[in-house]
Amino acid sequence: MSTPYYHAIGKEVQVFEHAYKCKIPFLLKGPTGTGKSRFIEFMAHKLETKLITISCHEETSSTDLIGRFIIKGAETIWLDGPLTTAVKEGHIIYLDEIAEARPDVIVAIHSLTDHRRELFIDKLGETVKAHKNFMLVASFNPGYQRGFKELKPSTRQRFVAVSFAYPEAKLEAEILVSETGIEKDTAKKLVNIATKIRNLTELGLTETVSTRLLVDAAKLIHIGLSKRLAVHVAVIEPLTDDLEVIQALKDLSDLMI
Repeated sequence: MSTPYYHAIGKEVQVFEHAYKCKIPFLLKGPTGTGKSRFIEFMAHKLETKLITISCHEETSSTDLIGRFIIKGAETIWLDGPLTTAVKEGHIIYLDEIAEARPDVIVAIHSLTDHRRELFIDKLGETVKAHKNFMLVASFNPGYQRGFKELKPSTRQRFVAVSFAYPEAKLEAEILVSETGIEKDTAKKLVNIATKIRNLTELGLTETVSTRLLVDAAKLIHIGLSKRLAVHVAVIEPLTDDLEVIQALKDLSDLMI
């Protein structure tokens, strides 16, 4: 398997490697589409360890992570969940957008995020000690605008934390070229559009333009879709359903590419 493309912005690779050696849980903070998931894929590959990713949402419960009894034929058997598997076998588990999960998930991981490094399986009445190579990684979006769920300080302080932000313009353009093969001049224009929209805080967008959206636009342009249309469908439409805002952003982007 080829190494996932990732361009370090700061010292995050070095910090992660040291946290992995010390078995300290790792928290990625930052907006959607800033490379958090790609970074973890890159680090798992670099450390030659298996990565299990769970995309958390409001229905994600501790049972989903730890495991459950299932009926198989005439018997009832226990099936380990992804967290239990990672704890036993020594993998990295990545809980993406952990703040979106139900509160019982936070309770379940507490004993894994301190000196105990153990998981209590309530339904079995068992406690599992974490494998020496197990590592817990989580991410959350502190909120581009208000309304996002926050992590309690008591939970945040159980992790080493690194903030992810959108890369500086030159680097972001390089990422687009490396990821998609798009021409440098077009990559720069896409980044300029993103920068302009990111600074329009008065629009009240829940999320702003992510590097991920720019990559999508660049891919479409690279295989022949017109530049303006690619920006419309890959960057602007995903941002909002407000027709007036969409039109204003389309007019803005049309002038810039």
